[in-house]
Amino acid sequence: MNLSDSWATRRPVAARVSAAEAVLADLRAAITSGELAVGERLPSEASLAERHGVSRSVIREALRSCHALGLTETKSGLGTFVVSDSIARDLDFGSYAANELVEARPHVEIPAAGWAAQRHTVEELAALRGLVQQMRDEDDPLVWVALDAQFHGLIAKASRNRVFESVIVDIREALTRQSETLNLVAGRQEKSNEEHERIVEGIASGSYDHASRAMAEHLDAVRMTLETLVQESDPL
Repeated sequence: MNLSDSWATRRPVAARVSAAEAVLADLRAAITSGELAVGERLPSEASLAERHGVSRSVIREALRSCHALGLTETKSGLGTFVVSDSIARDLDFGSYAANELVEARPHVEIPAAGWAAQRHTVEELAALRGLVQQMRDEDDPLVWVALDAQFHGLIAKASRNRVFESVIVDIREALTRQSETLNLVAGRQEKSNEEHERIVEGIASGSYDHASRAMAEHLDAVRMTLETLVQESDPL
């Protein structure tokens, strides 16, 4: 039995968080402490699921965020390996890195929200309000991030600018992974719900400035959360 197998057989300390948050926190603690060393292969999904008493889909959710943080890497046919004991300076969200999203989104989503305030239809505004309420009521984190992607996509559509809409469609998977990771690591979901409500209020007002400012505040909050994650991982 290797060290990772031994670690997997011990029950983690219970925490009042979602299942995926608990798995990610457990993996992150084991990796940053060196209990799961760099170069070591993680236990199988089945072993991790048994350790935490959760489904394998929950394990996959946590592993995606572990990869996004730069702690692990999955090699086809070989398994998932620890590649670093600290969070990467630029998080990996699939096709795009965190810094790329941070730099690009304000140039697209801030004006998109502004134009959406002036160009939205009654049906689109009702749909945005419906999405915000669904996100408020949603307990499943995977469903929530899918709704989040729909929310941002609908705003781009309501802007009546096909360039904005096309960009959001292109980065949709990366946005979903980013939301998933920030929710698990930094508890962003409730704060995002509040920010989304302010964005919808801005769009409903018909004011370009009100809507674009609300979107800018949302994107700033995301950027600051990402920066805090990286700063926390830097050695003293």
